[in-house]
Amino acid sequence: MDSPTSTQNIANRQIARAAGTVMVAFLLSSLINLAKGMIILRVFGTGPENEAFNAANRVADTIFNLVAGGALASAFIPTFTSLLANEKKESAWKLASSIINIVIAVISSLAILAAIFAPQVVRYLLAPSWYFNEPDKFALTVHLLRIILPSAAIFGVSGLIMGILNTHQSFLFPALAPSMYSLGMIFGVLVLSPGLGISGLAWGVVIGASLHLIIQLPKLFSLKGKYHFSLGLKDATVQEVGRLMLPRLAGVAVVQINFWVNTNLASRYSEGSVTGLTYGFALMMMPLMFIAQAIATASLPTFSAQVALGKKDEMRGSLAAALKAVLLLSIPAAVGLILLRIPLIQTLYQNDTVFTSESTRLVAWALLWYAAGLPGHSVLEIVSRAFYALHDTRTPVIVGVCAMSLNIILSILLGRLFQVVGLLPHGGLALANSISTVLESIVLIILMRKRLNGIEGPKIGKALCLSIIASMIMGLCVYAITLLGKGFSPWLILLIGAISGVGVYGLCAFLFRFEEAVQLLNIIRVKVNRRKPG
Repeated sequence: MDSPTSTQNIANRQIARAAGTVMVAFLLSSLINLAKGMIILRVFGTGPENEAFNAANRVADTIFNLVAGGALASAFIPTFTSLLANEKKESAWKLASSIINIVIAVISSLAILAAIFAPQVVRYLLAPSWYFNEPDKFALTVHLLRIILPSAAIFGVSGLIMGILNTHQSFLFPALAPSMYSLGMIFGVLVLSPGLGISGLAWGVVIGASLHLIIQLPKLFSLKGKYHFSLGLKDATVQEVGRLMLPRLAGVAVVQINFWVNTNLASRYSEGSVTGLTYGFALMMMPLMFIAQAIATASLPTFSAQVALGKKDEMRGSLAAALKAVLLLSIPAAVGLILLRIPLIQTLYQNDTVFTSESTRLVAWALLWYAAGLPGHSVLEIVSRAFYALHDTRTPVIVGVCAMSLNIILSILLGRLFQVVGLLPHGGLALANSISTVLESIVLIILMRKRLNGIEGPKIGKALCLSIIASMIMGLCVYAITLLGKGFSPWLILLIGAISGVGVYGLCAFLFRFEEAVQLLNIIRVKVNRRKPG
């Protein structure tokens, strides 16, 4: 019989292998997403067409996150995993079929209603000032919204399939799916937009959502699960998902309300503020996706299986390992983003036509304040999934509602404060997001510590302190490069700064003997010794 330490190490290695697979796929997705952003901004810049598109896309995102996001993240995967862990495969596939059918029905209904009442949605909720001050932008937003809405239903099904595949420890194709979405949007810009304008990009969203779904279907079919044409509303497991989902929906709703408030506020500021926030957040999301979401995606099925089998001690160790990993990676990533944000944006997006130096200033200002919250977002990705694995959606929802309510209040106050002191006000909205997210992650860590009777706090604290010290040393090096590099091409400053930053932080990791760095060195030594002759 394996010892608890042995099985925990196996679980941690399983998470690490899965996270490695997801990270590679997410890296590819990030690169393609970068290319997508470059192409969109080089064609449309931060002008009114892109502003209208980003606002319209917010509605479809909201519908998807309210329905499929809540079911998938908090309720479906733990329940589905529990059935599989207890060898109830037929029941598991009945549950999956029912949830897919419900998601299609609900999202399609909401999308139809949103299409019918699109003018009212934009006028009263999304961007009221455009109705009164910029009627052309208002009309364009309504038009684009109606094109984009079908993507919400497609994403709803695709998101649930991602959960099914992840539960079966199949991470590659779900992780590649975002790349397909980006490729669809690139197709929309390059092929459709020359004839359709910004509408081509909107159709690209629908095409990308379809590709996001299609790439996962072969792997889904290989699992040979039986599909059932039933909503299963009286089924106990479907009701369990609904019970777990309802409180989570409240939390997701507050998050989405916050996004809408930010869009509403930014639409009142100078032109380009909505796009500045959108792309500043997107650039912050790149390392978040590569680091935290990759580890979190790989962790949830393992956490859920450990809980289903009553191995909470193992879960405590796996959670601590995941938290240490995201802290050691997200803190230097945040420092790097802050220091290299301007050459990064100049290299990716800036040109002499639609994306000017003023556009760079708008995006860089938002990214500065969003990047400060990257470690908080990263920790939140992990600890929230630990609560979901414990079938507790209520706690993160209550904390999330409080945090996002604070976010809305801070957005209004900091936006006004930034205006009063002569700063671009949309930066206050980004700072509000970072402050509330960091506080939310701290509160959830404290509550999880009580739930599990500790989460190896001294080890996590040590990793946090070492990462901060190493990141400060790295930051001084990168800052010196940005000062000495004035007058050089932005891409050169970015390249040298990034390589130097990674090198210095990596050296510090070995000198400070980070546990993860030592393990990596041992793995390399073993592989080298195996290849030696004799």
